[in-house]
Amino acid sequence: MIHIDWKPSRDISKTLYMQIVDYFKEKISSGDWPVGSSIPTQRDLAQKFEVNRSTIVAALDELKAEGIVEGKGKGGTKIVNNSMPLIGNIQPNWQSYIEEGIHIPNLKTIKRINELEFDSRFIRLSTGEASPDLFPTKKMEIILKEVSKNINNLGYEEPKGMLYLREHISKYLKKYDIHVSPSSILIVSGAVQAIQLISMGLLQPGSTVFLEKPSYLYSLQILQSIGMRRCGIPIDEEGIQGNLIPKYTKKNRSSILYIIPNFQNPTGIVMSQRRRKELIKVCQKEKMPIIEDDVYRELWIDHRPPNPLKSLDTNGLVLYVGSVSKTLSPGLRIGWIAGPEPVIDRLADIKMQTDYGSSSLAQLTVGKWLETGLYEEHIEYLRKQLYIRREITIDALEKYFSDIATWKIPSGGYYVWVTLKDPIAMYKLFDEACKIGILLYPGYIYDGSHNQSLRISYSYASIKDLNEGLYRLSKLIRKLKKT
Repeated sequence: MIHIDWKPSRDISKTLYMQIVDYFKEKISSGDWPVGSSIPTQRDLAQKFEVNRSTIVAALDELKAEGIVEGKGKGGTKIVNNSMPLIGNIQPNWQSYIEEGIHIPNLKTIKRINELEFDSRFIRLSTGEASPDLFPTKKMEIILKEVSKNINNLGYEEPKGMLYLREHISKYLKKYDIHVSPSSILIVSGAVQAIQLISMGLLQPGSTVFLEKPSYLYSLQILQSIGMRRCGIPIDEEGIQGNLIPKYTKKNRSSILYIIPNFQNPTGIVMSQRRRKELIKVCQKEKMPIIEDDVYRELWIDHRPPNPLKSLDTNGLVLYVGSVSKTLSPGLRIGWIAGPEPVIDRLADIKMQTDYGSSSLAQLTVGKWLETGLYEEHIEYLRKQLYIRREITIDALEKYFSDIATWKIPSGGYYVWVTLKDPIAMYKLFDEACKIGILLYPGYIYDGSHNQSLRISYSYASIKDLNEGLYRLSKLIRKLKKT
């Protein structure tokens, strides 16, 4: 789908529809929009260009008359470029390259979400990051002043990442009974890259990645793009049901388990200590490695979660993934993997082939946050704010959703997993919510069988928007129940 970042002007004499026609021609002739590209719907174009739908119809009619675009109905309208034979002869068929590329496109809903999250007109009821209002601006100013004193150069770092940062992560992890040396830590660009590196570096195409059902990893295509299979294992109030793993491993070849034990995304469940011990024993017996994604650990509100699975690991079974994306800033793009040194060496080699290392400046910045103690100060503040936001969200759910949905109060993290009592068309709910300026993450992106659930986040939207958004969403759900 083409990207539009321009609007016609009402201050010039040329008609709006002809400005749009000229814009299309310019983007096509420059090669920005290749032949074969799909054009958004008339409704979407009208919204993006901020014009009436009749203006879009006139512009498309003109483009069709000139042979630049064609098509309608379910197949949509596409750029064919027939009126520009010179360009058509010299331009590669980019659409065929796109379709034949290794990486599978995101789900349609995910691509739509990624577009709309940057539209300030939307109330973001599901966004998985902390509100800009919670960003520690003053503390960051202090940190950046300290960082500026230590910049001798910004060259490439060693394959495993900046030693200074790895040393402080090693110290930081000890408070959770994780004892790993800096040489057993790899700095990565967030948890998603950690998963990708592990999959590419340790698994063969056709391998199975077991995960919780539902799981955040179902919303990504990174595993399928490199030939991996995903297999969901049911969860209950204590977390993943590890005793079921042997039944699944009999049907699958080489495999690995991916879990989020603390404030699981999207359900908010915390795995019990009993279940953690059971899971370690089962995976030891099955010789199945574990990817422990613990990016939400610090976001507890009511009480600390049990220590990580990695703290119970005496046989090098667990690859422990952490990040500052949820606690400090996703824009820093800094995370880490802790595991057996030969594994870390292997993954470091792949990372160097992929991007030659994460930002030196970002690594130094995170190291300073850990060294100064300001990181823990900020986390304490963040927990207090999340408590306030969670209570407001639960109050709003009680007020507007008590007769139409069920949920459990999370003890931390960002999310409330809300399940509707009566079935409605969830794809339609997503589309209709977008039309009234509400952006939400429906349950089907995390597991096709959870079509009646929503991930509601209390971390991002303003308190005013949380109330307003949940009220409007509840009205929309009631409306759709009647249809």
